[in-house]
Amino acid sequence: MEEESHWTSIEDMDAFRRIECLTDKVWSIVGSWSPFARDTIGKQLVRAADSVGANLVEGDGRFHHREKLHFFYVARASAREANYWVRRASVRGLLPEDLQLPLQTEISTAIRWINGRIKQRREWMNEVHEPHAVYDAGIECDSSGDQLTN
Repeated sequence: MEEESHWTSIEDMDAFRRIECLTDKVWSIVGSWSPFARDTIGKQLVRAADSVGANLVEGDGRFHHREKLHFFYVARASAREANYWVRRASVRGLLPEDLQLPLQTEISTAIRWINGRIKQRREWMNEVHEPHAVYDAGIECDSSGDQLTN
């Protein structure tokens, strides 16, 4: 996955586009299930998967770093929830193994990417973002801070 610059919107990142593809894949899979399976596990899985991208976008649109982090944490939790529903669907015979493993791999990759965004955001919060400025009043002082005479 690519490195995020401080100015790249989340929607422009390849990893985010992969998350969107994952949610579309989940939608397609669940759409073929029986009404009972769709109404129980399917709706939960689709909501959890869609929530990942939605929370990333909402967090990226927030101004303060703490707000951004909050939504990134929710996105990560939603990804973990989606993984749970994938496992339930597989155990209950709704999802064959050849679909389960790729979905779980994509979800795990998304979680790692979100963790990287969280780490990056935390580091960004702890930095001082002020351009370097020279504070020169034209007065020279000695090492004790006393003004030198010319």
